[in-house]
Amino acid sequence: MPTITVENAQVKYRTEGTGPGLVLVHGVGPGAMVWDRTYDDFADRSTVILPDLSGSDPVEDDGADLTVGMLAAQVAAVIEDSGKAPVDLLGYSLGSSVAVAVAATRPELVRRLILVAGFSHPDDQYLRNVMTLWLNLRGDADSFGRLAAVTAYSRGFLNSIGSEGVEAANSFMQPVPGRLRQVDLCLRVDVRDLLPRVQAETLVIGTALDALIPVEYSREIHAAIPGSAYAEVDCGHVIGLEKPEEFRKLVRDFIHR
Repeated sequence: MPTITVENAQVKYRTEGTGPGLVLVHGVGPGAMVWDRTYDDFADRSTVILPDLSGSDPVEDDGADLTVGMLAAQVAAVIEDSGKAPVDLLGYSLGSSVAVAVAATRPELVRRLILVAGFSHPDDQYLRNVMTLWLNLRGDADSFGRLAAVTAYSRGFLNSIGSEGVEAANSFMQPVPGRLRQVDLCLRVDVRDLLPRVQAETLVIGTALDALIPVEYSREIHAAIPGSAYAEVDCGHVIGLEKPEEFRKLVRDFIHR
């Protein structure tokens, strides 16, 4: 697994498959492992590049507060190190704001841009309340994980996986320092001024039943990026688990057309 030094961080990434580069940028969570059930859907025709950014479990850094610019610099460095530029760049959740920053400030690195269940600013009071509650639960690992699960998945999906599946989902997100740094960043993200500067062909994917990031955010992002396309899927925040076939088709159709 290649490791590169980007300012204060030792950033790791791995690649899977062959073909043009497709970079998958994770959001709040343990890192690129969140794509482990997903990347095979793209690796037959793309070199899937999976970076772990600061705040994720594999990255060693100085523990400073995260910024979008910091994470965007890490993604840009991974793209350059991979030798696959320009790439198709997919950002999910918090990763969508990072992807916007890369596309707007380093347009030579990005061929196409896909933004999934993303947000561009923290002004929505619902979002601020959820993120603040998440931080306030840092001393209660069980409640922290339960809030993560109940906002990550739709009610229908939670019922479909049953009690054992729900308990597994509850234990996935824990209040370790990296998660807390990522959630704190969610309360400070503002890339609204960068959206009109995106030159890459862009697809925005909204998640209609999202209890974490209101789908109105995706609609706003679409409206702010000139010429972008928009699709909306009837699912919760974690589209790759709830609607994997729809997600796969949307992304593949966009990057291979």
